[in-house]
Amino acid sequence: KVYRETFLPGAVLTRVAASHLRVGTFQYVAGRGSEKELRLLADYALLRHYPGAQGSPNKYRRFLGEVVRAQASLMAQWMLVGFIHGVMNTDNMTISGETIDYGPCAFMDAFDPSTVFSSIDHHGRYAYANQPKIAAWNLARFAETLLPLLDSDEDRAREIGQEEVEKFFSLYDHYYLDGMRKKLGLEGEDPGDKDLIQDLLQLMYEHKADYTNTFLDLTFERWQENALGRSEGFIQWQERWKARWNQNPGGWDATHELLKRSNPAVIPRNHRVEEALRPAVQSGDYAPFMRLLHILEEPFAHRLEQEEFAQPPETSAPHYRTFCGT
Repeated sequence: KVYRETFLPGAVLTRVAASHLRVGTFQYVAGRGSEKELRLLADYALLRHYPGAQGSPNKYRRFLGEVVRAQASLMAQWMLVGFIHGVMNTDNMTISGETIDYGPCAFMDAFDPSTVFSSIDHHGRYAYANQPKIAAWNLARFAETLLPLLDSDEDRAREIGQEEVEKFFSLYDHYYLDGMRKKLGLEGEDPGDKDLIQDLLQLMYEHKADYTNTFLDLTFERWQENALGRSEGFIQWQERWKARWNQNPGGWDATHELLKRSNPAVIPRNHRVEEALRPAVQSGDYAPFMRLLHILEEPFAHRLEQEEFAQPPETSAPHYRTFCGT
């Protein structure tokens, strides 16, 4: 048994990934002080994950750049769906750009950039809004491990590492803005898109609106059913949004299809996960768990049976806390 909220049955979970190489793996090898071992590890990771970098003039610089790009894309995907990892230390960041070791993870309900679920994150280090910054910090630590390989001159090696890591935020902004345009059903680019996005997020924050369901309300034109949609600020915003999506070549029909493809009908809501796990743990009844799994298998299907699971928790529900075994 393991102790979380109470004593619970323990289990072994076997995971499959492109690899389990992490930033922490490189920190461990670099800390041993053997450049030969570090080079062997880097060459293996390159061949396994980024074989196209092998012919580059400086393949280790290219390697670092590819990892930076992969993590920028991953962070944008997390932020776009309201995912909060919970424990983003360097040993939990993959070289491949996959999500791993997300024991205390959860999805955000009401939009709040400071949202934290992990019971061990007392100061909000890994809060929703902090995730890109933490990723950049981790990548700086990764770059430090590669310094002996980036250039024989230590100062030049540091310059190279810094140059590559500093690309993270521009890459992240590109992926995030592209994803948010799609979540709003917008094709192409417009100089006012960033303000349009930020203004909606601010309205969501002020009205404590559900993050996922706000985009669903836009998708299915049902925003008048909640306080946000009836607010004067949103009504004005909605007119700007309409003017923007009218630029789409296909009009509303094309906009609607893009909205459906870009916004999940359902996420693993914390209260729904608890409802599924409790009978499995307490009485061995896996039926609720299997049903939830079925509902979540195709989050973008927009099936009628998913609507029940799209409802957020009651506002009176206590703040949810996650644990490393969640």
